[in-house]
Amino acid sequence: METIVIDGSQMPDRPAAHQHLAERLAFPGYYGRNLDALYDLLTERTGPVRLLVRHREALLDGLGEYGGALCRTLEDAGRANPELEVVFSED
Repeated sequence: METIVIDGSQMPDRPAAHQHLAERLAFPGYYGRNLDALYDLLTERTGPVRLLVRHREALLDGLGEYGGALCRTLEDAGRANPELEVVFSED
């Protein structure tokens, strides 16, 4: 299973968060850089993959309520796509 590391400390604001996600997840150029587009691309993804989200607290500190919504979007996508595992880590 492929593991992709998402670093919450690299997400101090919305544009930076979506840039980091697009780069780490190799999203296509048409990625809409919003939570709906994130969910759509993650639920359409094929092949087993683990998203290891590090520094969740930094993500939440930087993005506030939007950070919580982003985390919920990742979790929801993981529940919807059986080939996607989402794991949160503080280190």
